Amino acid sequence: MKKITKLSLIALVASLGAGCASTSDIDDLQSQVNGLDSSVKQASADAAGAQTTAADAAAKAGAAEASANRAAQLSQDANRKLDKRFRRSMMK
Repeated sequence: MKKITKLSLIALVASLGAGCASTSDIDDLQSQVNGLDSSVKQASADAAGAQTTAADAAAKAGAAEASANRAAQLSQDANRKLDKRFRRSMMK
């Protein structure tokens, strides 16, 4: 029984020693975390830039729509005036 206990303790100590991370593993993980952190910051900056661009595009689209609506209204007014002139000339 003592022999089994001793072997179990030795196996436990060996597995704990083998399972611990070394300093180089920790340094490697830290460099990966730092790389991911910079990637996240860049992605966030890109997203903010894309949002600004989208807002500018939406404002320009709104202005273009207003201009197109105004042009359509002017075209309808001109057509009405031409129709009136044409009808007047046909009555003469």
